[in-house]
Amino acid sequence: MKILCVVTSNNVKGATGIPTGFWLSELTHPLEKFAAAGFEFALASIKGGKAPIDGDSLDFNDAVNKKFWDDANFQAKLANTLKLDDANAKDFDAIFFAGGHGVMWDFADSAAIQKVTRDIYERGGIVSAVCHGPAALVNVKLGDGKFLVDGKNLTSFTNGEETEVQATDIVPFLLETELKNHGAIHHAAANWSNHVEVDGRLVTGQNPASAAAVGEAVVKLLR
Repeated sequence: MKILCVVTSNNVKGATGIPTGFWLSELTHPLEKFAAAGFEFALASIKGGKAPIDGDSLDFNDAVNKKFWDDANFQAKLANTLKLDDANAKDFDAIFFAGGHGVMWDFADSAAIQKVTRDIYERGGIVSAVCHGPAALVNVKLGDGKFLVDGKNLTSFTNGEETEVQATDIVPFLLETELKNHGAIHHAAANWSNHVEVDGRLVTGQNPASAAAVGEAVVKLLR
C-alpha cells in the first residue's frame, strides 16, 4: 500500500504577514500509523520543493514529532516534496491531507488537488484529511459533477475552534461553513477533542488531537 501525503506550500496567513505552514503532528502522527502497518508514503505539496512548517507546531516533547524530525529520510522528503501536478493517482491507494493554517490559502482552489483526489477516490482509493486539511475537499467534484463531500458525514476544524484561536477574520473562509455549503453533513465535537468521522472511503479528523486516529482509520480501511 502507498499513500500520497499532501501539505501546504503557503507560508503566510494572507495579508497579515504572520508565518504559517503545515502542522507537524498532523503529518507525523498519521505517518507513524502508516509506517507501523508497513505502508509506504510519498510527500507532496502544491508547488513542490521545501515544505513550510508552522513554527508553533515544532513540539519535540511530542515523541512522535521528535522521532520523525530526527529521521534523515523524513527530512529529505520535507526538503524535496513532490509537486502535486506530477503525482500519478494510479500509484497510490490513498491520499491524506495534513492541516495547518497554511492550507486555507492554497488547498481549496488547487486544480491538482481536485484532479488527483477525484482520480484516487473514483479508482476505489481512500481520501483522508485532518483539521484544516479538509480544505482540500471543499471544491472536489466527482465524474458525475457532484461535490465529493455532498451528503457525506465528515468533520474538520470547526467554526468554534477557529473562533477560539482568533482566526475567523484572518482565514479566507470558514472551513466548516464552506463544507456545509457544498452539501457535507458536518459533525463537530467539543473543541480540541479527538473526533474522527468515517463515511465509506472518506476519513476526516477535527483537529490536531485527531491526527493519529485518522491514521488508524485509514490503515483499517486499507487492510
